[in-house]
Amino acid sequence: MKRALRLLVLCFAVAACHGSEAPNPPISSEAGGDGNCTVVKLGGLSSKTPVGWKEEKPSGSMRTYQFKLPRADGDAEDAELVVFFFEGGAGSAADNIKRWQGMFAPPAGKTIDDVSKVEKFKVDQANVTYLDVSGTFLSKNPPFDPKAKTEKKADFRRFGVIFDSPGGQYFLTLTGPARTLEQHKKSFDAWLKNFK
Repeated sequence: MKRALRLLVLCFAVAACHGSEAPNPPISSEAGGDGNCTVVKLGGLSSKTPVGWKEEKPSGSMRTYQFKLPRADGDAEDAELVVFFFEGGAGSAADNIKRWQGMFAPPAGKTIDDVSKVEKFKVDQANVTYLDVSGTFLSKNPPFDPKAKTEKKADFRRFGVIFDSPGGQYFLTLTGPARTLEQHKKSFDAWLKNFK
């Protein structure tokens, strides 16, 4: 029964790629023979997302792209991938890494550095800084509103990426339950490293 349900969900995901125009102009939907359907363009480089990433209309003006990635069995919510672009940039990689770490509280007896890993590498012509951080997510909506209430979400994780391309600096955040992010890590990393 579970297998049939997953197959049905996959069919809907593929069918959605054949549907109407994408709601956000920079995103182009394609029904490629390899099963991928959404082309994301960052500063002149592009990569197709894996099937199953649900494209959404960005919920804020600073968001260039927005996706939902399906939750793992037993998790209460899906993961959210957001791509931000700010004219003129938004601070150094180190500043953004520190800000993203500040959105998490580490487990008792550990520091935020104990539950963070930062990597730097190149993807085609882009310099990439990649943060993997976990703990209790201090979620605020809207995030920059000082009056917004903070919701504590235990056992969460974020992949935060600064994608410094020849066409500009992009900021990617994939945030969700830790088990869900572990389920998507391999495909997310492959998608990121496929930008050309």
